[in-house]
Amino acid sequence: MNTSHILRTALLLAAVAALSTGCKTFRKNKGEDAPAFDPEGTELIGEGGYLDEGQLALADTNFATLPPVEKPGYIQPVYFAYNDSTVPASEASKVSVVAQFLQQNGTVVLIVEGNCDERGTDEYNISLGEYRAQAVRERLVSEGVAANRIQTVSNGEQNPVDPGHNESAWSRNRRAEFSFYQGR
Repeated sequence: MNTSHILRTALLLAAVAALSTGCKTFRKNKGEDAPAFDPEGTELIGEGGYLDEGQLALADTNFATLPPVEKPGYIQPVYFAYNDSTVPASEASKVSVVAQFLQQNGTVVLIVEGNCDERGTDEYNISLGEYRAQAVRERLVSEGVAANRIQTVSNGEQNPVDPGHNESAWSRNRRAEFSFYQGR
């Protein structure tokens, strides 16, 4: 058994364990909707699922059902290294731009979509896509964006931007994309 196979198996087992402990995400392509992911247990109060003073608390709301907000042209995907879910230092400024946009637009919410290249099994790529989306989410939260304004989706390998079968295509497909919605 080679190291690559052992690593893939370990990551798959970790993903299954994480999902079985109550992770509340949803898969865009399979139509499986679940409540908003809220690991911090943010208290959700207020009429219609909203907090006072314009802060959103969208319990049990799939953000994709809200009115879309046009993504500003200056917001770019975050790209990842092969088999990695760590936001590269070279891509961190892209996450900061998204954080600034959200801070300037207090009622806008976000879905971070994790994507992979075609290599790996479907299960592995779904897990890796989720890890990528979660890494971006954690980075946004660390920059001051409220956790309850961000949901994550893993597309696995299902939404390639480049259909090629070479490193050039694969490097463009290993990414996190941003979709914005009007929360109020």
